[in-house]
Amino acid sequence: MSPRDLMGAALRGLTANKLRSLLTVLGVSIGVGAVIVLVAVGNGSGKAVQDRLEAMGTNLLTVSTTGGGGGFLRGQAGPANQQYSLTLDDATALADKNLAPDISSVAPVMTSSGTATNGDTSYTVNQVIGTTPMYMPATNTPVQIGSSFTQADVDTSQRVILLGQTAATELFTRPASAVGQTIKLGAVDFTVLGVLASKDSTGFNDPNATAIVPISTLRATQAGYGALNQIVVQAAGQDRVDTAQAEVTELLTARHQVPAEETSPFRITNSAQILQTSQDTAATFTALLATVAAISLVVGGIGVTNIMLVTVTERTREIGIRKALGARRRTILGQFLIEATLLSLIGGAVGVGAALIVTRFQLAGVQPVLVPSSIGLALGVSAAVGLFFGSMPAHRAAGLRPIDALRHE
Repeated sequence: MSPRDLMGAALRGLTANKLRSLLTVLGVSIGVGAVIVLVAVGNGSGKAVQDRLEAMGTNLLTVSTTGGGGGFLRGQAGPANQQYSLTLDDATALADKNLAPDISSVAPVMTSSGTATNGDTSYTVNQVIGTTPMYMPATNTPVQIGSSFTQADVDTSQRVILLGQTAATELFTRPASAVGQTIKLGAVDFTVLGVLASKDSTGFNDPNATAIVPISTLRATQAGYGALNQIVVQAAGQDRVDTAQAEVTELLTARHQVPAEETSPFRITNSAQILQTSQDTAATFTALLATVAAISLVVGGIGVTNIMLVTVTERTREIGIRKALGARRRTILGQFLIEATLLSLIGGAVGVGAALIVTRFQLAGVQPVLVPSSIGLALGVSAAVGLFFGSMPAHRAAGLRPIDALRHE
C-alpha cells in the first residue's frame, strides 16, 4: 500500500469509533496543554520576581545586622550589643566619597508601624519607613502623584508623609485627592505630600500598603531614638558593586571595632546575587511544574496504548483476512502506528490551542509567559508518545498469524 492508502486506512480506523477516539485525543490534549500552561506559569512567576528586582537596580546593597559575631553581650543574655547597631553616623560615613569612592548614594532606613486615620476612616500601615530622599531613586520607588519630601524636611523633622497606593486608596478612596490633606499617624498629624507609584506584589505582603516619612520625624514621633533597621547603599555602577561591598564591610568593621576573630555582625545583601538566586529558584520551580504536568502526558499515552489494544482485538479478523490476501507485516504495522501517532498529534494540536487561550489570562495572580520551545517540545513529545505507546499494539497486530486471526471470534 502507498503512504496515501495507509493514511486513508488509518483515518477510517479512527473514525469507526468516534467517541473512543475523541476521549483518547482529550487525554493527550490535557497532558500537552498542562505542560505548556504550567511551564508558562513558572516562567511568568520567575519573570515577575526578576522584573521587580531589576527595577530596584542590580547595583543596590542592603546593609543590616545579623546578631552574629559580638551581636550579643558576652556572658550575658539580653538585647543585641549596641556596639554593632547601625547608626546615622554610619550612613554619613558611607556617603563620604573619600572613605567610600565607589558608593554613589546612601539612605538610612528605620521601620515602624501605626494606624493612619483620616476622619472616621482608619487603616493600619504595617510598614512605616523613615528615610531620606535618596531612598526613593535608589530603590526605584517613584512618587506618582504630588512630590517627595526634601533633605530640608529631614533636617527640620517636618511632619510630611508619602502614601503607598493601597494606603492612599483605603484612606481617601481616590489617591489623587490625598495630596495636601492631613492625616493622623498614631496621634501625630502628617501632611500628605504625595502618593507612590504602584508596585507589583511578588509575595504575601502588599508592597503598596506602606508609608514613607523623613527619618528624623519617625525617630522623634514613632520609633524613638533606636538603631537603624538597615542602610541602603547604591554602588556607582554595576561593575563596581563588589568594590563598593568591600568598602562597606571595611568601613563598618573599622567603625565598630569588630575583632578579627569574630564573625561579622553585618549582613550585606547584593541585589545582583538575589537576582541570580531568584532566577535559579524560578528555573527549578518551572522544571518541577513541567515534570508534574508531564505525568498527565504519560497517562494520555497509556490511554493511547489502551485504545489501540482494544482496536487490534476488535479488528483481529480483519487483520487475518488482509494478511491472507497478501498484506505485508510492515503494512499492518504502519497502519496502526499511523493511527496511534494521529491520535497523539491531534491531541497535541488541541492541547496547544487550549494552552494558547488559557495563557492569555492571569492564573493564581501570575501572568503566564509562553515559552515557544515548550510548544515545539510538547508537540514533539506527543508524537513520540504516539509512536512509543502505539508500537506495542501495532507490533501485536502485525505479528498475528493469518490462521489464528481468522479463527478469532
